[in-house]
Amino acid sequence: MSLSLSADRPTVPGVADDGVWLECIACGDTFAPFEDVRYTCDECDGLLEVRYADLPTFEDFSGRGVWRYADALPLSEGVTTQEGATPLYEVPRLEADVGVETLRIKHEGMNPTGSFKDRGMTVGVAVAQELGVGRLACASTGNTSAALAAYGSRGGMETLVLLPAGKVAAGKVGQAALHDARILEVDGNFDACLDIVRELAERGEAYLLNSLNPFRLEGQKTIGLEILEGFRDDYGAFPDRIVLPVGNAGNTAALYKAFRELVQAGALEEREVPKLTGVQAEGAAPMVEAVENGADEVRRWEEVETRATAIRIGNPVNAPKALPGIRETGGTAIAVSDDEITEAQRDLAAEGVGVEPASAASVAGLRKLRASGIVDDDERVACLTTGHLLKDPDAAAAAGNEPEPVPADTGGVLAHLEGGNTSAQ
Repeated sequence: MSLSLSADRPTVPGVADDGVWLECIACGDTFAPFEDVRYTCDECDGLLEVRYADLPTFEDFSGRGVWRYADALPLSEGVTTQEGATPLYEVPRLEADVGVETLRIKHEGMNPTGSFKDRGMTVGVAVAQELGVGRLACASTGNTSAALAAYGSRGGMETLVLLPAGKVAAGKVGQAALHDARILEVDGNFDACLDIVRELAERGEAYLLNSLNPFRLEGQKTIGLEILEGFRDDYGAFPDRIVLPVGNAGNTAALYKAFRELVQAGALEEREVPKLTGVQAEGAAPMVEAVENGADEVRRWEEVETRATAIRIGNPVNAPKALPGIRETGGTAIAVSDDEITEAQRDLAAEGVGVEPASAASVAGLRKLRASGIVDDDERVACLTTGHLLKDPDAAAAAGNEPEPVPADTGGVLAHLEGGNTSAQ
């Protein structure tokens, strides 16, 4: 395992006094963080990461939520709606059924707009204000648009969201609309939307806040910090494995970065780093294909389809960051069917944890890996669920019980119940 990070402050004019800069993961070129708008390397177009001269340990964190970790972020405060500090649920029946020592569900659907995207937006929108940009923009399968619209509105900034027409759950479109975003429905899939947004950003027409933006991933890395602290406080040990859904692979990249920074700061031993394990739907699994084939690059899937709309992505832009994260931590990636996702969604609901389909992919993947013997029975596992049940109410209704018509009187209701008539799945 190689979890090294560069920490020598570069001799770049404009690097902040507190030692924050941007560094290309491909060629190592460095840039001042807030002087110019950039998303990729000027020299080679490689992905950028935020670097820090001084990295904190757990003892440096105080407060609650994402900004509890301000010492590990590029700014000390952001445009906030009190995001973060999401539950780490116990699920005893599901834990016993899967057959692992410990299973906890990190439910990011409990963020203010109902998904993990709020963590990235609280940081990303704050950086946008620091840079002095006006219009914010994103491509989205739904959750990104909802979060960007909310945080852009709270920050008093114009927001533009591009969505694949007819492919986004109504609940998510409704959120973006109510938070006053301009919604453009594109005749194409998510990857086509992102191509357009990237071109708009390159022309200076908007500030891009998809996960290609390195500052957004800084907020998302706090998921990993909360999981580690939660396991440490409850069990006296860190999790062996974190299983998470993969769409654009931003969370995989972000968690990997969080762990590398903790190792460099001396707060985490390399042997304690959890195995990052990605799960995709079978109809949209380019990362799984790359992991299984031992490829260094991900092949873009032009056609993708799954009822797990939040991960219906064929070209994960963060693959160059995420693939090393899976491999260097000893993790893996697996694809699951839509039926397996729905079964996992029902199992979580039976424990009182309501999630949208893409979220349930993590549990479906864990079950499949456990059945194949890749996950051992003595492992401590955290499954990340990324969005709330009500993000996709149509999918929830389809997965749940059918309503049962009854007469409008108590006797009729009792007779119906005594007759044992149900309309379960």
